[in-house]
Amino acid sequence: MSNPPTPIESPPRRHRTQQRDQVLAWLQATDSHPTAAEIHDALLEEMPRLSLGTVYRNLEILVDQGEVKTVPNASGALRYDGNPRPHHHFLCEACGRIQDVAIGEPRGLRRRLERECSLQARRVSINFFGFCRGCESNSGDEPSRAGRGVRTNSSG
Repeated sequence: MSNPPTPIESPPRRHRTQQRDQVLAWLQATDSHPTAAEIHDALLEEMPRLSLGTVYRNLEILVDQGEVKTVPNASGALRYDGNPRPHHHFLCEACGRIQDVAIGEPRGLRRRLERECSLQARRVSINFFGFCRGCESNSGDEPSRAGRGVRTNSSG
């Protein structure tokens, strides 16, 4: 006698919550690429009972749903991006600032990836590393290294 086939579990349904909506709205309104702790701090005034764990869980769901992207950086703290438009990032190696870069995908990049590596990309995200204008202008020709190790994410 054969056993009935095991049903395939579907991922849990994620109901919309006020906390998730607030996290997403706040992220979409900023270009600062904040950490979960920065998002938590920013929302505490409106939502005093919001826990940091709730922010992390909701960010994970938003990333899984494709509403939010993570941005790698040198500090090790995961940063989040609520900008839904295709774009790349510039990461300053001195101050840690992350800026959106709204330039197109390099022509022929996906074809070359497929031809040379036998891989097909569904999307392209490029991270540029260097020194932002502020860090370059702080000390003339030599980019400022004073901020190394301290990763802020100020915008401006």
